[in-house]
Amino acid sequence: MVAADVRAADDAQTQQRPAVRGHVLALVTVLVWAVTFVSTKVLLVHLAPIEILFFRFMIGFAALALLRPRILRVRGFKEERWFMLAGATGVTLYYLLENIALTFTTASIVGVVVAAAPLFTGIASAVVLKERLRAPFFAGFAVAMAGVCLVSFSGGAAGLTGEGGLGQTGLVGVALALAAAGTWAAYSIVTKKLSTFGYDSILVTRRTFAWGLAFMLPTLPVLGFSPDWASLAAPEMWGNLVFLGLGASALCFVTWNMAVKELGPVKTSLYIYLVPALTVLASAAVLGDPLTPPVIAGVALTIAGLFLSERGK
Repeated sequence: MVAADVRAADDAQTQQRPAVRGHVLALVTVLVWAVTFVSTKVLLVHLAPIEILFFRFMIGFAALALLRPRILRVRGFKEERWFMLAGATGVTLYYLLENIALTFTTASIVGVVVAAAPLFTGIASAVVLKERLRAPFFAGFAVAMAGVCLVSFSGGAAGLTGEGGLGQTGLVGVALALAAAGTWAAYSIVTKKLSTFGYDSILVTRRTFAWGLAFMLPTLPVLGFSPDWASLAAPEMWGNLVFLGLGASALCFVTWNMAVKELGPVKTSLYIYLVPALTVLASAAVLGDPLTPPVIAGVALTIAGLFLSERGK
């Protein structure tokens, strides 16, 4: 009897390890992604959003190619189409929609809308993967979004109704941000499918980047790709680009895909709630932005919403 109990305890611990690893990978990913907004802010002085996007994924693809130089041979077009869909949704469409949305409305509004991605992912998983969602999931969404709004709009309501806010053009930005959130939900579902193929995570991410870059190329002339090459020689420019390419792209897409494999798309996407809060904390640490009581309350609500949603999945 004692031996059986010990074996049962060992089996339970073995089952828990992948879940714990998945949570750690998801948390590390959003920590890095939160800091990317600070790096992007520095780069936007000399580079357009599409230029930053293209360079970061080119660097990420090159890094993964050096890390895994062998070719991934997929089993026919039935699998290839999933890689194509991952590149189109997770790389090209998501970031293009988000960047274009920023030209119509404020970063705060875009951040709040995009943070709704876990809700879209939950609904998509319920429809496509037949995953069951309980009431705490939706309650946690409401609590987390309240926290996100507090964090994002802590500086006041300026811009909500004026130019770039929620006027006529601002609504276009909101619609684009909603499309971006929905696109990320689709990418999360596709990532779950890719994880069932049994391929190396780095090779999967590299192939996804390749398709994302391929879909991105036709948009470069339309979106004004004309980088200031001289400015790229500055250490703060190439340093931030390397961080975005190696950390936020190459590393984080691998860790995110691994987290989805361990936890599933819904639980992993819940960590997106933390991005606005972590971005504010990173800005306070790096740029010296003030931490006001509404910001602190918003961070607390966001974390509470994350744990509440976790109970509902």
